[in-house]
Amino acid sequence: MTTTLTVTTRGQVTFRKEILKHLGIEPGGKVTLDLLPDGRAELRAEQPKGTWRALRGMLKDKGNGARLSIDALNDAIAEAGTAAGLGRE
Repeated sequence: MTTTLTVTTRGQVTFRKEILKHLGIEPGGKVTLDLLPDGRAELRAEQPKGTWRALRGMLKDKGNGARLSIDALNDAIAEAGTAAGLGRE
């Protein structure tokens, strides 16, 4: 797929929705631009990185104070990953 983009006088470029969808970029998402030899560049969507604090918050209230089995923990992690768009395809 080849797409031509127009650069504004302010040096900005707007990507169409289908391009952003193809790259997996959602509103608020970030991109990485690597400058390559011969005037080329590579544009990639940044992959979200989780934190231990987010992991702790993700599991909060899942067991109502009870100890969770490893299967219950795995289910909670999979559920949160799917909700964050990190599910397997």
